[in-house]
Amino acid sequence: MLDLLILLAGFVLLVYGANMLVDSASALAHRLKVPNIVIGLTIVAFGTSSPELAVNLMAATSHNAGIVLGNVVGSNILNILLILGISALYAPLAVKSNTTWIEIPLAFLAALLVLTAAADVALDQAGGNVITRSEGIVMIFFFVIFLVYTFQLIRRAQADEPLEVKAYSTPKSILFIVLGLALLVLGGRFIVQGATAIALLLGLSERIIGLTVVSVGTSLPELATSIIAARKKNTDMAIGNIVGSNIFNVFFILGASAIVYPVPVPGPAFFDLGMHILASALLFLFIFTGKGHRLERWEGGLFLALYAGYLAYLVTG
Repeated sequence: MLDLLILLAGFVLLVYGANMLVDSASALAHRLKVPNIVIGLTIVAFGTSSPELAVNLMAATSHNAGIVLGNVVGSNILNILLILGISALYAPLAVKSNTTWIEIPLAFLAALLVLTAAADVALDQAGGNVITRSEGIVMIFFFVIFLVYTFQLIRRAQADEPLEVKAYSTPKSILFIVLGLALLVLGGRFIVQGATAIALLLGLSERIIGLTVVSVGTSLPELATSIIAARKKNTDMAIGNIVGSNIFNVFFILGASAIVYPVPVPGPAFFDLGMHILASALLFLFIFTGKGHRLERWEGGLFLALYAGYLAYLVTG
């Protein structure tokens, strides 16, 4: 019970920390006359992935490799199959040209890159499968390319997008940024501690806990953002938030985690990597079915059914 309370407390601290960090950093940027579209594409977008980053860095420093890989891959699978599935049921998700031809293929490339980095035995006849520090650095390089692409979008933007920003003073913004970061670090530590203890108690691997409990908890910001956007018919934001988060999770979060501590890849994890690739490929394929570039309700339902089957396999397998 104590371990469960620690885990839940960690999730609460993560959510509050992420919200505080995004609100205060956005307010500070607004006071410094940073355009709203820059705030939205950087601070807000990265803020929704800050829980995964906090948990993974805590897990990497503690050498909890199962949670490191499970959280990234589990979050990406959940983002597509569960969150986009639910969002598409609210309303078909129309996709802009940039997202269709660049961002979704880049998310698919990220899934392929993880599998390639992990398959040392099959590709190099190595003694074991591990995502090394050098492969983590390559992922960071891809992330830099993604950042350059993002800022090119900013430069081509024709109008400043509306964005609600808190009216914090500069000292208050700085104080809340520090507090938000502190809550993220503390929440990440609690989650790793609680998840590891629960895994041992239930006889489950860190991989299963990372793929299920931890990935669900750290994906709460993406879930809230995408569902609210879908309900408001802002469908491009609903799908763009997820695709951007998946790219960020692999290239930055997994890359940074591997640099901190190389990530061993157990045999069962290759099923998860395959599901990650399948989900990314289906998202790209479904954009071209039906009329226009959009994700239909029936495709969202299929995503949900696939995720239910995947969870059932993890629990019973």
